Amino acid sequence: MNAQVGSEARARRGGSLEARLLRRLLQSFGDPPIEFHLLWSDERVSTAATGHLERLRITDRRTLLGLLYDAQMRFGDAYVSGQIEVEGGDLVKLMVALFQIFAPEAPASTLSRIAAWLRRPRRNTLVGSRDNIHRHYDIGNDFYSLWLGDTMAYTCAYYPSAETTLDQAQTAKMDHVCRKLRLGAADSVVEAGCGWGSLALHMASRYGAKVRAFNISREQLEFARWRARELGLESRVEFIEDDYRNISGSYDAFVSVGMLEHVGREHYPQLGRIMRAVLPVNGRGLIHSIGRNQPAPPHPWIERRIFPGAYAPSPGEIMQIFEPSSLSVLDVENLRLHYARTLRHWLERYEANVAKVRSMFDEAFVRMWRYYLAGSIAAFDTGTLQLFQVLVTPYNNNDIPPTRDYMYPR
Repeated sequence: MNAQVGSEARARRGGSLEARLLRRLLQSFGDPPIEFHLLWSDERVSTAATGHLERLRITDRRTLLGLLYDAQMRFGDAYVSGQIEVEGGDLVKLMVALFQIFAPEAPASTLSRIAAWLRRPRRNTLVGSRDNIHRHYDIGNDFYSLWLGDTMAYTCAYYPSAETTLDQAQTAKMDHVCRKLRLGAADSVVEAGCGWGSLALHMASRYGAKVRAFNISREQLEFARWRARELGLESRVEFIEDDYRNISGSYDAFVSVGMLEHVGREHYPQLGRIMRAVLPVNGRGLIHSIGRNQPAPPHPWIERRIFPGAYAPSPGEIMQIFEPSSLSVLDVENLRLHYARTLRHWLERYEANVAKVRSMFDEAFVRMWRYYLAGSIAAFDTGTLQLFQVLVTPYNNNDIPPTRDYMYPR
């Protein structure tokens, strides 16, 4: 009887205090298509017009208050712990709706700027970089092999057609990079941050190049060296356990795919100096990196829980690599939607193997990586994140093709 009286009283007042605060907040965000189910009071809160709603269940009052206080950190943690659940819906669609609330063009408040400064990424010193990379990439080759595909490429793929599979798209991406660099059998290449070695081995096996590949992830290097032995490419590819800052020598091409995110803005001019020092006049360089349209701090949950020390630069920030070292930009391409599709393939494979993931780790880990992959899809779908490929050469190189035809297969 008392519960019924309380429910009727809440209804007369327009709901509980939490429901009224939440309703006001949703109105301030433009009435997004999201419905909140407050489990402790069994209230459903939404300000959206009629239509499809993404439904979110929150188990307790403390979780809701945490979201109101610090949504970017608390939402991910609450999902991982099970205090937040998507009701009969699609996590990716929910994340898309949430990313649209926090549009990148929205002006930052003073409070959010202070929070961003307090949450600035961990520094990528020689020691710090090794620790940051170890925390993400050295959690087990067996885990990554469950969902990355045969290439073990952990970067944006390239889809020439709607029918292209993940493995075909990763191979197409590597060909796309090699064509941009105009690689041939006489070329020497240095790769900064080689992952599990797929691009280095591709450049050697398909294009005949001689490659030196640098990486500070021990587990990745063990896999890359094993694969080089399996393919009989040990004489053409050298995998080196060292930081990119220790690259020296002279090479026809410099390539870095998916490493710039871990460099740190303060080190961009140094990376440019390294590129300029190792490239001859007719040398070519390519940087492939997640980015943003405007400078912005990294998502705090991603930086704390998944990618410590990571930063996605804007085009203007990327230019801080090239401008001080007189490296001329030849081409810039944005593969944003290719990355959204890549991530969808990864998430599909991840979900197909989720029982194996659970046996390796625990349920919290399963939910953490599901949230990370789904959120990444949403970030690329909504334009919050971009994927840039930038082709450069020394400023005085006149050996430049007159058209872009060489970049595409005939």
